[in-house]
Amino acid sequence: MTERKPPGVPFESWVDKQIQDAQGRGDFDRLPGVGEPLPAGLDTPYDELWWIRRKMAREGLAVLPPALALRKEAEDTLAAALAAPSERIVRKLITDVNVKIREMMFRPPPGPPLGKKPYDVEDVVRQWRERPAAAGGTGEAGGSEVQ
Repeated sequence: MTERKPPGVPFESWVDKQIQDAQGRGDFDRLPGVGEPLPAGLDTPYDELWWIRRKMAREGLAVLPPALALRKEAEDTLAAALAAPSERIVRKLITDVNVKIREMMFRPPPGPPLGKKPYDVEDVVRQWRERPAAAGGTGEAGGSEVQ
């Protein structure tokens, strides 16, 4: 700890002198990150929840109302189903997400409305069969596989 600021000395001058003295002693030479560029995002306005946002990004967490999270999950599942390698997987993915959608439809909404209805499994399977990759001949596009 440094000595107290003498009376009558402007605070800025006294702080500047303390910094210059510490630099002269080499107190800043071995600090972590010395010589490295500053991290990105320091030019943004102060956010008092910065540490929460950083931790959530590091942990891969997101905070969405349940209905919006399910809407995102449903859209991602539909995309995954249309790119699935087999009809069995398409049916499983769509059936599983439909269970969640139906549960959400019959519960009071905890946030904004879901705005989704269950997918028609047969319609998704038809889209899957019609995709260009299915024409490549995986052997399963002809409907040989069932639930």
